Amino acid sequence: MINLNSSITDLSRVGKSTAQQMKKIGLETVKDLLTHYPFRYDDFSNILTIKDLKTQKTGTIKARIDLIDNHRSPRKKTIITEAIVSDQTDSLKVIWFNQPFLIKNLKTGKRVYLAGKINHDSYYGLQLTNPSYEICQEKSPTHTGRLVPIYPSTGRLTQKQIRFLIRQVLPLVQQVKDWLPREIRVEYNLINLSLALEQIHFPQNNLWQKKAADRLKFDELFLIQSRNQLIRKKLQKRNAPIIEFKEKETKEFVKKLPFSLTTAQRKSAWEIINDLKKQTPMNRLLEGDVGSGKTIVATMAILNVLLNDYQVAYMVPTEILAEQHFKNITKLLKNYNFKIALLTRTNAQVNKKTILKENCQKNIALKKIDLIIGTHSLIQEKIKFKKLGLAIIDEQHRFGVKQRASLIKKSLTKKNSDPDYCPHFLSLTATPIPRSIALTLYGDLDLSLIDQLPEGRKPIITQIIKPKQKEKTYEFIRKEIKQGRQAFVACPLIDPSDKLEVKSVKEEFKKLKEKIFPEFKIAFLHGRMKTIEKDKIMRDFNQNKIQILVSTTVVEVGIDIPNASLMIIEGAERFGLAQLYQLRGRIGRDKHQSYCFLVLDKEKEKAQERLTALIKAKNGFELAEKDLLLRGPGEIFNTRQSGFFSDLKIARLSDVEIIKQTKTAVQKIFNQDPSLKKEQLLKKKIDQLISITHLE
Repeated sequence: MINLNSSITDLSRVGKSTAQQMKKIGLETVKDLLTHYPFRYDDFSNILTIKDLKTQKTGTIKARIDLIDNHRSPRKKTIITEAIVSDQTDSLKVIWFNQPFLIKNLKTGKRVYLAGKINHDSYYGLQLTNPSYEICQEKSPTHTGRLVPIYPSTGRLTQKQIRFLIRQVLPLVQQVKDWLPREIRVEYNLINLSLALEQIHFPQNNLWQKKAADRLKFDELFLIQSRNQLIRKKLQKRNAPIIEFKEKETKEFVKKLPFSLTTAQRKSAWEIINDLKKQTPMNRLLEGDVGSGKTIVATMAILNVLLNDYQVAYMVPTEILAEQHFKNITKLLKNYNFKIALLTRTNAQVNKKTILKENCQKNIALKKIDLIIGTHSLIQEKIKFKKLGLAIIDEQHRFGVKQRASLIKKSLTKKNSDPDYCPHFLSLTATPIPRSIALTLYGDLDLSLIDQLPEGRKPIITQIIKPKQKEKTYEFIRKEIKQGRQAFVACPLIDPSDKLEVKSVKEEFKKLKEKIFPEFKIAFLHGRMKTIEKDKIMRDFNQNKIQILVSTTVVEVGIDIPNASLMIIEGAERFGLAQLYQLRGRIGRDKHQSYCFLVLDKEKEKAQERLTALIKAKNGFELAEKDLLLRGPGEIFNTRQSGFFSDLKIARLSDVEIIKQTKTAVQKIFNQDPSLKKEQLLKKKIDQLISITHLE
């Protein structure tokens, strides 16, 4: 008997190959199928006569097959399936290319739905080309004659396969328990969950599709806000080390800095230091614009924790960034006798001396290392901390929730036999997130904002460059490099692609080196290169042995080359605004005037609007608001790859009204029933989510 937890391999027409393809997009059970939502719909709901279709050009017809046969094209040697269909108003030629198997199902005399677009071919005449088809049956059509769902898929998994399987299991929506409290459903006019699941896949019309989407969006956002409430309550029951504020040492540290802290840095540092003094674990997000100085604020927190004789773990997403932080923080703390280690996949050092990884791991466990900076290597099974007081994650949206959880769990060593012991947690991000969104996503986190740039930074001059303006731009770049400056050139791809027709690192490197700037030293960098190669290139670039570095977005986060004052972004319309903002943030880090050139591959009005928003935005937060309106959160934050919004399948952070509704609804429920004793289905649902968050 098939149920919600049944494997998709139990369904008809799911063999080993299909199951493997479905697993790639996260579909392993019947429940996965039912919650695999369409991302758009083709509206084939208006069934036309053939006569009307010839006038309207696009739509669905219901017709009889009068003739069907395969033959080979004399021009391209492709197999053509050609049919003549008719209804009471007219007849029409229909052709499919390279689908000879169709004649096994589409027999003469059968009635079929055909959905698509009519065109006029100079060789074949007026015809319906490669339409979707479906044999008429008593039940309503699945692939034509309705709002037809289009799903996220793989290259080898067809939309028809997905629709067929979802239609097959759709009756099982009746087994889904509606966990949302009834009073909330009534107050916000929400349909029940089983009906929403049914209508999101095969809606009766646009109205029912919207009702279904609204209910499912509400669910996702409601759960996130509820989860955050419970995480806060759980944290309040945990015990963290009390980190006494070392006022004298902190003031001396700040006094010796070669620059003055901004007001925003001082405020954020003070918020963190006050959290560290408490017995409950700090759980704070430090959000700062590109180049705003988050690292120095984090270092002030690290200093206080180390002076209190606790360890600190600092995890970052890339080896280049780990090594940069290791170098910078070691320099900042050089006047102290701390043992600072670097641990990445290819490198292990203590106070700049290379050691064996095994020895590094052993020293961490024995607390012979105070501060450990590293990548995912910090969450290896072998890593154990003896006295972890603070865990820091930089660019946290680049880690999945389970990776974040693993770092926190490293510290749960039951210090002094206390099962509720938990270190303080500080999360950093330079990805600009509008405050309202951050408070929704990170309702379990306190928020600190650094919304000022250090004094003396000159605004980066940013220009949109059309193809015909490139020669003039190259001349300007040549002049700047001859004056000692350096340049980044960012490209969307590593290798050339005929399909995408966008600039690649390799072809751009070849062109610049051989034709445009043969007089300069040029190198390229991308994520598939070996670490040792990347390190050498970055060192040479840092020392100005390389004048132009052609790269993918591997340089997007944290790379600090003060002398680089030029950023050329090829195919700028292909990047999200926040990504462009991060790339531009690699320059403008010194006294020299910096320039960012957004080079268009194609002049499109929408691209111009987005890129103009980048030029006009006063800061990253304002820009993120604009990008949210133009593109949606999936594109802004690269969420599908990172797990940043791992709970959002259908909701968007532009659903501001639903966000407000869910926040109010959650507050009401928790005020009435703080422990959710009356809402056991809701509590069970939230507990399932909490088990995979960063505070397991």
